[in-house]
This record gives sequence, structure tokens and C-alpha cells, in this order.
Amino acid sequence: MDNLVNPRRVRVHKGEPQRSAPVVYWMHREFRGKDNWGLVRARQEALRLGAPIAVVFCLAPSFLGATLRQYDFLLRGLEETAESLRAANIPLIMRSGDPAEEILGLCSELHPALVVTDFDPLRIKRKWLHTLIEHSACPVHEVDSRNIVPAWIASSHREFMARTFRPKIHRHLQEFLVPYPVLDPHPHAWSSPVFSETFFSLRAGLKVDNRVQPVTDREPGETAAQAALDTFLDMRLPDYPFRNDPNKQACSNLSPYLHFGMISAQAIVLAIRRHGLDGEAVDGFIEELVVRRELSDNFCQYTQEYDKVAGFPEWARRSLERHRRDPRPYVYSDEQFDRAETHDMLWNAAQRQLVRSGTLHSYMRMYWAKKILEWTEKPEHALEIAIRLNDRYALDGRETNGYTGIAWSIGGVHDRGWSERPVFGTIRYMNAAGCRRKFDVNRYIRTWMTEQSSLLPASVQP
Repeated sequence: MDNLVNPRRVRVHKGEPQRSAPVVYWMHREFRGKDNWGLVRARQEALRLGAPIAVVFCLAPSFLGATLRQYDFLLRGLEETAESLRAANIPLIMRSGDPAEEILGLCSELHPALVVTDFDPLRIKRKWLHTLIEHSACPVHEVDSRNIVPAWIASSHREFMARTFRPKIHRHLQEFLVPYPVLDPHPHAWSSPVFSETFFSLRAGLKVDNRVQPVTDREPGETAAQAALDTFLDMRLPDYPFRNDPNKQACSNLSPYLHFGMISAQAIVLAIRRHGLDGEAVDGFIEELVVRRELSDNFCQYTQEYDKVAGFPEWARRSLERHRRDPRPYVYSDEQFDRAETHDMLWNAAQRQLVRSGTLHSYMRMYWAKKILEWTEKPEHALEIAIRLNDRYALDGRETNGYTGIAWSIGGVHDRGWSERPVFGTIRYMNAAGCRRKFDVNRYIRTWMTEQSSLLPASVQP
């Protein structure tokens, strides 16, 4: 048991557990029972102590602009995870409120020997963790289950771009890309009476914008995530080199499941190995799944202002400042962007895809964000609009990958300077003509603009 979790995957705060008492795993980024290093670590320590283990989930009443769409996807998926935990003799304790306060209150009730929790570089999550460490009496172990190579091992600083980060990831893959243990039933039953919300009470207590309705064509949860992976590996992976064509079914469709931690990148890579898959398509997919996603965690981990212009590289900030007063060809309001009411039917189609499906094709997301920069009066406002729209409608919003992708599009993060032009300065430029050279733009427009979307809100969220 001692070697189940590589100790370098764990950051130990306030020492090791020294007494036999319950172990708590605070789940807030990795919403799965299978292939979860945080849960494995908690169970490993509970077995060593001869103690029971419980998983704790604290539902924040609001979270970075999330709407009913994202809460519905999370809670429905978590219902399945609760069943798999129950089968492993591990209860799921659910609370609602400020997560840091709730977990501290639970620690006062249970006096656990140890709290294990997920690594997450977002500011709000770091604040939760620091509150727990500062005010709890027990040790806290932070486990990176999101990245194959733990973020603090991959690099000790913000990386300039993918080419500086890639060799560091590949250098450590052999050490960390190992199979997961099976989650067997825990031998020590939980017997302490403790209050837990129900899924019904959690939903009844939601105070979120319900105008953005749940998606109806994508099931959440670990089983659905595995099915999406199987379909991709069996049917679409050979077409992955054509992923920049949004009309082709070449993408994995795994982003929402990865965002909510319903499947892990490590499990996906292990599945590819088991299938004996290799070649150009596999290499391109691994680059996006591992190097680019883990680079996003690196950016947010070492950039306090990852969602501000101050987080852009210096060359990009200087360039945008030089062009701050350039005339804009069009200027749209927040409401016009939200309602897909621009002059550009390609951009409108991308916004409609985001609103209607909860996802936005990765190539179109770049075009979408860059045009927001071009059609707003200042880059600060463009960044705010792009983040708000992404976090409001996308199932995979409110995470490092989204913040980094928008910062790449608008602020040159992980990119280099290009030819100087109005508004953009030396930020990489994209236009509809370039899109037409890559794919059938008219077909994409027809797909998303043929009918009025019932999901478009009457007005933006107050």
C-alpha cells in the first residue's frame, strides 16, 4: 500500500497523521471514484491507520459565473459517483455553503486524522486550501490528480511556451504514468453519525441563473465519460489531424468530462496504450491532452492574475498599449455579443454553438476570442467579455484551460509576436478568410444559424 501513490504527487501540509481517526477526502476538482489519486491517497492512509474514510463535497452557492447548466451537469454526474463510493463502503457527505467554512465546520465535528484534497491552481481554490491549512488542527495532504506530471514537479516557474514545457513533461512521464489501483471496498465502515445534504436539497437550494438551461444531448458522469472515450478511440481518433475543421467529427468531446474530473487524462493515455495506438493522430492528441492542458495549469499556478491583462507577457502588453486608441472596425456591447448580434455570421455561429451546446470547437474558440478583442474598445473589456461568456455557457469554463486559451487568443500567452497590425499590434491575427481556407465556413454557419436557439437569454445576467 505504501507505494500506491507516488509521494512526489502529494504536498504535505502540517505533517503526517499520528492518530487513529477518520480520514476525509475533500473532493472539489476530481469528481470521480475511479482513477483518482486523491481518493487513493486518502484510502491508503485510512488503511494504514485502521480507520474509516469519507468523501466530502461542499456545494458553493455560486461559483465564477456558473449557471444552472454547469450545476446540473456536476450534480447529475456526482450522483453516479456517490453510488460507486457506496459500493466501496465509503460515504459521500454533502454540504452547501462556503466550502472553506463548511470543511472547517466538518473538521470540528469529526476531528479527522487527515484531510486529503485536490490540487487546483485557481485563486478561489487556493484561498479555500489556505483557510483549511491555517485554521484546521489536522494535517492536510494536497494531491495533484489532474495532471499526469504533478504541476510542482513539471516546473518551478511559469513557462514561456509549449516548446519550453514539453521536454519537462516527457522527461517525467515514465515516472508518473503508472496504472491506477482498483478501488476495493474499504474494510473499516463509517459509523459516525453526521449530517449530509441530499441531492434533492442541494438542487432546491441553488441560487443560480436558470436561464441557461442544461444541455440535453450529453450525459454527465463517469460511465458517460468512458463511453465518450471509447467512441473517440474506436471511431474518430484517426481523423484527429483534421481537428481544426469544426465540420468534422474529429475532436474527442471529452473536455466537459475532463473539466469536471469525471475522467482523468492519465486514464485516457493508459487506455491508448492498452489499445496499442500510435502514429500522427495519437501524437497530436497527446500533445493537446497532456502538454497543452498541463501547460494551462502551469500558467494559472504561477500567474496570480491569469484572468487579467496584467497576466499577459510583457511584449504583448506593450503591443496592445501602443494600439489602445486605434479605431475599431466595429464596437459591440456585452448584450450584442451575448445574443450573437454582430455583422460576422461566422462569429455569430460560434456564439450560437457555445450557447446551444455548452461547447465551442477549439479552433473556433480562438477565432471567437480574437474577434472580441477586435470589436471592443480596450483589451481589458475584451478579456472580461470572453471570460464571462465562456464561463456562463461552456460546460468546460471556469478552469485553467479556458483562462489560458483566452489569454493566448487575446494576450499572446504561450505565443510569440507576429506582424504589426491595427488593434492587435503583434498579437496573432485571425480572420474569416483564413477560416475559409481551412474549412467550409458556410456549412458551419448553416449548422448553427438555421434556427433560433431557445437557450439565448432575453438579456445578459444582471
